[in-house]
Amino acid sequence: MKIICIGLNYKQHVKEMNRPVPAEPVVFLKPDSSLLKNNKPFFLPDFSSDIHYEVEVVIKICRLGKGISPRFAHRYYDQATVGIDITARDIQSRLFRENLPWEISKGFDGAAPVGRFIPVTSINNISNLDFRLEINGLIVQKSNTCDMMFGFDEIVAYVSNFFTLKTGDLIFTGTPPGVGPLKRDDNLVAYLGKEPLLDFMIR
Repeated sequence: MKIICIGLNYKQHVKEMNRPVPAEPVVFLKPDSSLLKNNKPFFLPDFSSDIHYEVEVVIKICRLGKGISPRFAHRYYDQATVGIDITARDIQSRLFRENLPWEISKGFDGAAPVGRFIPVTSINNISNLDFRLEINGLIVQKSNTCDMMFGFDEIVAYVSNFFTLKTGDLIFTGTPPGVGPLKRDDNLVAYLGKEPLLDFMIR
């Protein structure tokens, strides 16, 4: 099982990170050991003093695929949820400045909490879907999937050129603006539409 992530997929987030607008999807991977399910708590690691949240819509691959055409890509995912791309921002920034790979800032244990999956067929239009993250009852990120620069089908088709997609693979599709630091005892609740699908604590 692979966790495929898309970076810099919302223009306002690109702006807040002071990065150039990408011409194609920015792809990175997280290992399966980063997956955090069933609303289990996330424990702040000792190796970073600046752990950030990034809420994202996550889709689950439902069939084997390689070199998928964009017009058929919708057939390859059948469930969706919200997830948090947890990032050690201090480590990422240092490695980025040094032009070094930054997987360790994104792929550490527990750095990919995901909520309860729901069928895509239960969503009126996944390409025009509100989602948000609340921390301690306050909305910190809120957006709509129509604001993605690269949509779900385009992402699936693009990544399938490089990786064979397998049943159960997850794709994090990018975060909107509003990312920020986490602290102990924060309660994160993430919504897809009006439905809370992820609710966990920071320890």
